[in-house]
Amino acid sequence: MSIARPEPATDTRESIELDISGMTCASCAARVEKKLNKVDGVQASVNYATERAHVLAPGTISVDDLIAVVEKTGYGASVPEPEAEPIDRAAQLRTRLIVAVVLTVPVMLVSMIPALQFTGWQYVMLVLSLPVWLWCGWGFHKSTLVNLRHGATTMDTLITMGTTAAMGWSIYALAFTHAGHLGFTHEFSLRLDRSMSGANVYFEAATAIITFILLGRYIEARSRREAGAALQALLNMGAKEATVVRDTPDGPREERIPIAELGVGDVFIVKPGEKVATDGVVVSGNSAIDAAMITGESVPVEVGPEDNVVGATINTSGRLAVRATAIGNDTQLSHIARLVEQAQTGKANVQRLADKISGIFVPIVLVIALVTLVAWLVAGSSASFAVTAAVAVLIIACPCALGLATPTALLAGTGRGAELGIVIRGPEVLEQAHSIDTVVLDKTGTLTTGQMAVGEISHAPGATTARVLGIAAALESNSEHPIARAIAEAGTPSGEVTDFENLPGFGIRGVIEQTTYFVGNRALMTEQGLDLPADLAVASSRAATAGATQVLVADQHQVLGLIAVQDTIKPTSAKAVAELRELGLEPVMLTGDNEHAARSMAAEVGIDRVHAEVLPSHKLDVVRELQAQGRRVAMVGDGVNDAAALTQADLGMAMGSGTDAAIAASDITLMQPDLLLAADAVRLSRATLRTIKTNLFWAFFYNVVAIPVAALGFLNPMLAAAAMAFSSVFVVGNSLRLRGFRRRR
Repeated sequence: MSIARPEPATDTRESIELDISGMTCASCAARVEKKLNKVDGVQASVNYATERAHVLAPGTISVDDLIAVVEKTGYGASVPEPEAEPIDRAAQLRTRLIVAVVLTVPVMLVSMIPALQFTGWQYVMLVLSLPVWLWCGWGFHKSTLVNLRHGATTMDTLITMGTTAAMGWSIYALAFTHAGHLGFTHEFSLRLDRSMSGANVYFEAATAIITFILLGRYIEARSRREAGAALQALLNMGAKEATVVRDTPDGPREERIPIAELGVGDVFIVKPGEKVATDGVVVSGNSAIDAAMITGESVPVEVGPEDNVVGATINTSGRLAVRATAIGNDTQLSHIARLVEQAQTGKANVQRLADKISGIFVPIVLVIALVTLVAWLVAGSSASFAVTAAVAVLIIACPCALGLATPTALLAGTGRGAELGIVIRGPEVLEQAHSIDTVVLDKTGTLTTGQMAVGEISHAPGATTARVLGIAAALESNSEHPIARAIAEAGTPSGEVTDFENLPGFGIRGVIEQTTYFVGNRALMTEQGLDLPADLAVASSRAATAGATQVLVADQHQVLGLIAVQDTIKPTSAKAVAELRELGLEPVMLTGDNEHAARSMAAEVGIDRVHAEVLPSHKLDVVRELQAQGRRVAMVGDGVNDAAALTQADLGMAMGSGTDAAIAASDITLMQPDLLLAADAVRLSRATLRTIKTNLFWAFFYNVVAIPVAALGFLNPMLAAAAMAFSSVFVVGNSLRLRGFRRRR
């Protein structure tokens, strides 16, 4: 039985973002998160992939207090700078990697090929290896020392211990065994030999381990940067300057100012080809706005006076004057960017399990390595073999892939969603989207355009369709009612109207060429003593069945015709419903229309299950009823009238508005009014969760299989380092496949 989500309690804690520096693995992130969460009233989530912490803290705890906690843990923390360029971790690693490769290649070649082992080669290898171990690997060693001072271990501890053991044993062998003799040579094998003597050096293992891991982290850093590119593009999308109109003694004057100086209420100019500086309302001018970067919609939208425009969209043609209604963090772009960033910082339940495992993994590996060392010594193997097997365990076990499995997939999935106009609120939404089996669709604005349009026009004997529509258009052009506008736009006025009169509750009256006409409902006709001819009575019955609003047109003597006006179905609605069915979801339509009209429209789009004559306040009850039946329900609505139902649903999707109300009420916000985007959102959510599970399976499987292989002495430490690096690269590469997610069109 499905349990409805409770109404969220008001959280008075402040939301704080912190950049965390010095983290080198998921264990580091787990330590920082654990320390922050020990502070009373603090709830923190630390993401290794984004190197950021999202913290909810009471007002009694300052940002400086939180930074101090992080620094006491051995890491750095700072408040993100809005205009600051993100730190390029890949560039920082590149130099050390290049030096490591240049020095490691000759070490590996000479150590692995006896024919290249010249007299005194082992001492040259020592000279080449020391800079790799000390300088290129300093990041690992520094992290190990910092954490040891705080009584903690991380994945870097395993790397430092493994490479130090390899280097230490090699130096010992040079000093105290015949490995230090100038004529010494040794064979190389990818598999360890139990009978191997203590006169062996492992410079190639120490250098290769550091080089392979640096290579893996370099690729990982570049991939993480690519995965987060969509969010960075979103953050950098806004205009940097604006042309404002200032009143001066000599009249209005245009002035170019930095975007930071723009205020609410200022009127700014947007020329063709320029970005809209911020959210606002068009004061004058007409143009087409390209909103692809916000909504994902490639077709420009026509705008004119009183229309809303969104900051960062592009003006394609005419010149616009716009009054700013929101600036800075209050703009729609900022709302979207914050949601995407929080989604990438958050954690799904599957990742929390991985974090717990990472937190206790390193001590367990240290124990396994020690047991491996002692067991082989007790079994009679050489000290050289026992040490080498233990080193292989330390290196192969680094669970970097485990820490990257979820964050990189979230980075790629939510970033791609933002590009397509799909704003996913958080990682838990992915798990909700995976389990839903029913999707409730609000009719108006979701399946339909929400705009009235003229449908069937019927006329009495002696009249014509053109005459009926022309009279109605002439009179209705004097009204601002949505139905009146639909009729006025559909027809050509048949003449100039005089003595116009609005008849509240009935319709309107006016004179055209000395003839009085009436346009309105059945009650107006009855009041004028006019009956419907038989043909129009049949047409009226058809319109009622279809749920259309009936507008009657008459003169003083007879009813001339009937115009059916109704909301129109969106062109993509039927295809979207079909796609939702393909995803295994049963569509359910909610509408306030009567039963006949509702079922007629539902049939057009392919929906079987209909709840008709539903008041806005009762939509919540329908969702609860479905959940009580054991269904996992997604609700798609406009995010304003449907806010309660969106919140109650297991998955709420607000469509088309992108307003604060929509974002607050929904789990997923669709930035264009197209139901096909709802199907895309479900597919993307499922694809992201599927990628996370694949990554976690690989990471777990890799460690479960690799550690016993290393402990049993079947794995050279150099191969262990390569395998560990490959596992991280595989996980990140698998996540990046989400960047290629495409709509099904």
